[in-house]
Amino acid sequence: MSSKASSIADKTFMLLSTGSLAFIVIFLLAIMVSMISYVSLPQLISTLASDEVLFSINLSIFTATIAVAMAVAIGVPAAYVLSRTNFPGKSIVDTILDIPIVMPPISLGAALLIFFSTPVGIAIRQNVIEFVFEPAGLVLAQFTVISSLAIRLMKNAFDNINPKYEQAARTLGCNRLYSFFYVTLPLAKTSLLSSIILCWARAVGEFGASVMLAGATRMKTETLPIAIFLQFGVADVAKAVTTVFILIFISVIVLLAMRKIGGRGPV
Repeated sequence: MSSKASSIADKTFMLLSTGSLAFIVIFLLAIMVSMISYVSLPQLISTLASDEVLFSINLSIFTATIAVAMAVAIGVPAAYVLSRTNFPGKSIVDTILDIPIVMPPISLGAALLIFFSTPVGIAIRQNVIEFVFEPAGLVLAQFTVISSLAIRLMKNAFDNINPKYEQAARTLGCNRLYSFFYVTLPLAKTSLLSSIILCWARAVGEFGASVMLAGATRMKTETLPIAIFLQFGVADVAKAVTTVFILIFISVIVLLAMRKIGGRGPV
C-alpha cells in the first residue's frame, strides 16, 4: 500500500472512531437535556424536599449499605479462596457464581419469591424474619444481585497480587491469617474499595429483584428505582425526573470516588 493510500486509510479510521465517540456522547447528552425540559427549578427543589423522595433516598442508602456490608463479609474470603486455591469442581463453582451476574434481576427476584414459598422458606419467614413484601426483602434482593459481582471483582483484585508476597511473609513467621490481613489486604485495598463502591452503586440502582420480592409499596419498600416506577405509574413525570436526577448524581459521585481512590477501578 502506498504512503498516500495509507494516510487516507488512517484518517478515515480516525474520523470514524471520533465520529463514534461523538455520537454516543451527543446521544447521552440529548437524553439528559430532554429530562431537564420536564422539570423547573422550583419543582425540582420542592420534589427533593418531599417526604416521599427523602424516604426513598434514606431507604436506598440504608438497604444498599447493609447489602454491601453482607456482600463484603462473604465476598472477601470467598474471593480469596477462589484466587489462591484449586479444588475439585472449581469451574462448577465459578459457573454458579456467574449465574446471578448474567441472569436478569427480575428472574432472581422471582426465584427468591418461589424459594420463600417452599417449606424451608416459609419456616424462615415464620421463625426468623419476613422477607416477602418487607424492607428486609430489599436487602436480600440487593445482596443476591451484587454478591456474585462483588466476589468476581474482589477475586480479580487478589489475582493481581503476586502470591510470592504472602509466601515471603510466611517464611518470616507469619501464618496465612496474618499474611492475609497485613500483606494481601493492604496491597489489594485500592481495588477492593473500588469494588465496594461499584457494588454499592449497583445496589442503590437495583430494581427487578427488589420489586419482585419486596413489592412496590409507597413509603414502605420504596427505594429510588421503585419510586421512579411508582411515579411514572401515576403520571407524576416531574417527580420521576427529579428522582432520576438523584440517581444520576449518585452515579457521578461513585465515578468520581472510584477515580479518586484508584484510577479507573477494577473494571
